[in-house]
Amino acid sequence: MNQERIYQILLAPHVSEKSTGLADEKNQHVFKVALNASKSEVKQAVEELFKVKVEKVRMVNIKGKTKRFGGRLGKRSDLRKAYVTLGPGHDIDFVATH
Repeated sequence: MNQERIYQILLAPHVSEKSTGLADEKNQHVFKVALNASKSEVKQAVEELFKVKVEKVRMVNIKGKTKRFGGRLGKRSDLRKAYVTLGPGHDIDFVATH
C-alpha cells in the first residue's frame, strides 16, 4: 500500500475520554477513517504507518445528525471510526516529544 492511500484511509486519531481509557486499559486505539475503508485496509495502514502489530479491527458507522441552523435544516457529515486492537508489547504514542 502506498503512502498516499494510507493517508486517505486514516484521517485522524479520535481523541475522547472513552478512547483514552481504551488505550490505557485494553491497548485499543480509535481512528477516524474514510467511509469506504475496509478492515483489512485499516489494519495494513496502521501496521505500516506506526510499525506495530494489529490483532483485530472493529468498524463503526455513525450517521450525521440533522441540525437546524436558524430556519434552515442542515446535516452533519457521516463518520466512520475504527477500533484497532494492538498486539501485546505494541503501543502507539501520539505525543511527539522533541
